[in-house]
Amino acid sequence: MSAAIAIPGNTASTFVTHFFGSGLSDERYVVERFKALIDGDIRRCPDPAPTKGKGRRRANYVTATLKAVKELRPARTEIIVCTGLETRGGVQIWGDIASGLFHDRRQKG
Repeated sequence: MSAAIAIPGNTASTFVTHFFGSGLSDERYVVERFKALIDGDIRRCPDPAPTKGKGRRRANYVTATLKAVKELRPARTEIIVCTGLETRGGVQIWGDIASGLFHDRRQKG
């Protein structure tokens, strides 16, 4: 009989949070999403940028308010980096598998 580990889904509260700079002290943040792959590589997710009003130009970055940043929850293999527009401080939120919480740390030898 094998032991089962309950691995939460996208609504999980299992994640690692790292504050950098002055932390969450701004009102608006630039949000970047990354995906952690099986081979250890980290790649940026192709998030579509929101449009600016009725024009054809697109915004350069996805921005969010402080309230929206506090409610962000990463997927299991996702890393979210939120950088403040004014103070450049912010937060990194790592999903459970991206942060290695369920990584087998036994060494051979």
